[in-house]
Amino acid sequence: MKLLGAIFDADGTLLNSMHIWRNLGERYLISLGIVPEEGLSGKLWPLSYDEGCEYLMKNYDLKRSVSEIQQGISRMIEKFYAEEVELKPGVCEFLEVLSEKNIPMVIATSGDRNLLSSALRRNKIAEYFDEIFTCSELGTDKRHSKIFLACAEFLKLKPENIAVFEDSLFAIEAAKSSGFVTFGIEDASSINDKTRIIETANYYIYDWRKICNEDSFNDCRK
Repeated sequence: MKLLGAIFDADGTLLNSMHIWRNLGERYLISLGIVPEEGLSGKLWPLSYDEGCEYLMKNYDLKRSVSEIQQGISRMIEKFYAEEVELKPGVCEFLEVLSEKNIPMVIATSGDRNLLSSALRRNKIAEYFDEIFTCSELGTDKRHSKIFLACAEFLKLKPENIAVFEDSLFAIEAAKSSGFVTFGIEDASSINDKTRIIETANYYIYDWRKICNEDSFNDCRK
């Protein structure tokens, strides 16, 4: 395979950030000096954003409206991306390898453009990417290949010459269905899908620090 372009997911792939989404409720309560119940994240995860905030308001007798809780959580997320979130080990080195080989790179994310941009700037990798594509701006999600095809159109390359780096099973399935070469990225948030990701993706990356180059996939073991 001749790698001519690359599409990267952000959260869980480039950024070690998925834990905040799992632990938002706990972090918010702790910021208020309240000890969260054991297993709170498991109770909140299936709920919508509004439902989760309402759960916190009612079960912890918070003297705040759902809207005020949402605003507080939003500020906490903004602070995390602007000041705390780190790259996964080895990411910067791999991006530099691709950059030296003049391989164009873009990001396809389900997240917020502004949050991501602040994280990329702080971690000094924003300059590696020619464009950021977001699901919300394209009116889609990663269960469909629309965002990946939009990236391919921007790159002016065929899917079979583009590597897609993703940590989620459904995104890998969508990209692969449209002919992209898929790389599954190990992340704690998708550990329950690890076996299926390994089976589905063309390659699987256990650690960015051990990533192969685009000419030899010896270190990308299935």
